Amino acid sequence: MSASHGQFYEILLLLGGAVTAAPIFRKLGLSTVLGYLAAGVMLGPIMHLLLDAESVFSVAELGVVFLLFIIGLELKPSRLWALKADIFALGTAQVVLSGLLLSALPVAIGLTSWRGGLVVGFGLALSSTAFAMQLLDDMNDRNTRYGQRAFSILLLQDLAIVPLLALVSLLGGHGASEAADPLWSSILIAVVTIIALIVAGRFLLTPLFQIIARTGAHEVMIAAALFVVLGSAMLMQAVGLSMAMGAFLAGVLLAESSYRHELEADIEPFRGILLALFFMAVGLSMDLGAILDNIALVIGGVVAVMVIKALVLYGLARGFGSSHNDAVRIGALLPQGGEFGFVLFTTASSAGLFSTSTTSVLISIVTLSMACTPLAALLSRRLLIQEPHEELEEDFDGAGADVLMIGFSRFGQIAAQILLASGREVTIIDNSADRVRQAASFGFRIYFGDGNRLDVLRAAGLERAKLVAVCTARKETTNFIVDMVRQQCPDARLFVRAYDRIHSLELRAKDIDFELRETLESGLLFGQRVLEGLGVSEEDAIAIKDDIRRRDEERLRVQATHGVTAGRDMLLNSPVHPEPLTKPKRYTEPRPESDEDSKAAAD
Repeated sequence: MSASHGQFYEILLLLGGAVTAAPIFRKLGLSTVLGYLAAGVMLGPIMHLLLDAESVFSVAELGVVFLLFIIGLELKPSRLWALKADIFALGTAQVVLSGLLLSALPVAIGLTSWRGGLVVGFGLALSSTAFAMQLLDDMNDRNTRYGQRAFSILLLQDLAIVPLLALVSLLGGHGASEAADPLWSSILIAVVTIIALIVAGRFLLTPLFQIIARTGAHEVMIAAALFVVLGSAMLMQAVGLSMAMGAFLAGVLLAESSYRHELEADIEPFRGILLALFFMAVGLSMDLGAILDNIALVIGGVVAVMVIKALVLYGLARGFGSSHNDAVRIGALLPQGGEFGFVLFTTASSAGLFSTSTTSVLISIVTLSMACTPLAALLSRRLLIQEPHEELEEDFDGAGADVLMIGFSRFGQIAAQILLASGREVTIIDNSADRVRQAASFGFRIYFGDGNRLDVLRAAGLERAKLVAVCTARKETTNFIVDMVRQQCPDARLFVRAYDRIHSLELRAKDIDFELRETLESGLLFGQRVLEGLGVSEEDAIAIKDDIRRRDEERLRVQATHGVTAGRDMLLNSPVHPEPLTKPKRYTEPRPESDEDSKAAAD
């Protein structure tokens, strides 16, 4: 078999494993993470169909990168600043306390010296961002109070990478003065790089996406998103920080951008499949031989690491004000070793701090602790107590607002002003780059995105919105969006802009909550004012207008029940003849009244 065919063979095996395992484990009520791990173990250590876990890791690591970028998109700088106490106080306390406690174990059993013990302890103190965040996503708990606190701890752990690598260099036989210069130099370079990335992101990223959006080429937008994510990740890796940290910073810098939801929708498919490959790679990398040869040491190490970290996390979370249930959830979510432990232990072994066999045992402990985390999260539910007044802290900035409005031409702009004036949060998406830019300059929270795409609507908070307002101009587009939302979210409340009478009847047949012809109310009001201009009193003019509206609604109800030709007898008793039921034959499409309507036709 040629090399190229071999690569395709491996890809097919990985995809087949993911497609088979995830539905089975989901059907059993277990996490899909466990399914991916099981698929990796079957394909690698058991069946020996895939043996090169390292090459899979090199690609699958991008799943963690994309995950952190999406998380960054959902955290505005102001929101991130509000988490500073959890990040720097709680996160630092967890790493230091867990690291010191875990350092004593390998020294006590004679596995390594005190120098190697420090590296082992602090390496095991770090948790797996990929596992923890995927479990939060599975439980839809990322925006809860405990989810935000757990993420803050993970973020500090990523920041701890530079000093831990410097610690390995210091303990590996170098003098203190010799190691101090590289440490301070590394920290200075990392700080300067972060500042440069922040400046570039603040002044360059939004203009870049504005230019790309004007081209109308969706594939270019995807390419730009991948370029920003991977470029930021590689830049951070080059200065000694994690790739995930670079992607996270890029996401935070774009969190207030109008293109936030479009970017999230573009990255999400890559994130999902690559993260699945990451979990499968963990399964592939499990050395069953090393585990069996040191079975007592490995199992004892896994139990000790997970119990110590869980107790430390629980105690610190309670000390920082978390409820019992939230502290239990955090302790059960972050007790595992992290993927960075693979790098740290291998580097320490090369520096002579402990043997290669010790490295294999440590990697086995980390891998097995990852595999046990979903089970630990399930078992931890038994420790939860009933809290009838427990409240979840949800983030309603942008995605997740009460109202999701699709389309922002003249109709939507007027409706949005009423909602915003009442103090409601409204997430608005529109696919006109010019309109997005102009509306944002007036203070509207509007995002660039294609309302025809389900992934964009989900990224904009479709499942969390209390009401979906479809204000697109073309009735074909409106019908498509209504059908898509009704199919994916049957319980969603739909308020829809209708083009004409025929369209109103079509929408009522779709069982929406409310529809309104775009010109009905404005035409009625205009007619009322004309009557007043002719000398009719305001009271009489309003009465005539209300009567016309009432008769029109009655006839619509009859037509909705018995067909479009029904209700003709109602016209005989009416002082006026309503609008035609069909368009004049000489017209096939309405002629736009202005340039704005022409642009709105693209909604």
